[in-house]
Amino acid sequence: MAGIQDFQSYEDDFHGTSATFPTSADPATPWLVVDASAAGTPTYTRGTNVATLTLAATSEVENICLAHGDALAFDIDDLLNIEMRVRLGVTMTTGTELVFGVGSARADTTDSVAANAWFKMVGANSTTLVYVESDDGVRDNDDISTGATLGTTFKKFFIDFSNKRDVKFYIDGVRVAAATTFDMSGYSSGLQPIVQIQKAANTNVNSVILDYVKINGRRS
Repeated sequence: MAGIQDFQSYEDDFHGTSATFPTSADPATPWLVVDASAAGTPTYTRGTNVATLTLAATSEVENICLAHGDALAFDIDDLLNIEMRVRLGVTMTTGTELVFGVGSARADTTDSVAANAWFKMVGANSTTLVYVESDDGVRDNDDISTGATLGTTFKKFFIDFSNKRDVKFYIDGVRVAAATTFDMSGYSSGLQPIVQIQKAANTNVNSVILDYVKINGRRS
């Protein structure tokens, strides 16, 4: 008989005392940070029930990725949906890029991630507009406009994987980019939650704040 035992749920509301996310394996948390800065000191903390990633003022290329350390535990064929509540710490700046959603093994260049479905902001294009992307290794939908914006007020971002041939994106309950078919049927392996903020060689101190992550799926 079908029931709760047939489903699995992962949720992190970032409760607990303030702490810096680890950069190497830690049994206390699945979250790991990859920090590609050199001279600067970006920050990546959990505290006051949120996770915050902040670029440093140092003029250099920086890349901060909060993910599950490339442990791709969420099989796309079992995945039902992912929801994140997200806001910016300060208004996006030209020269900074942000993505958040799910992907396979991370890369400094987000378009090089083999499989992904996520929301994206590109400061060089707009400091407010949100785009969506998907890539299954066969079909690559890049920088699809949603017409929606993100600033310093929290919004809910939801991705529906119940039919991987037609993945759907929602912002605050409203479907976006509905004219595009996001077909991920070419991918049949695991994914991980990813939040990645990066900048070119400038002094931007952009930040992203994550309130919670919820992932629902079927049990294999």
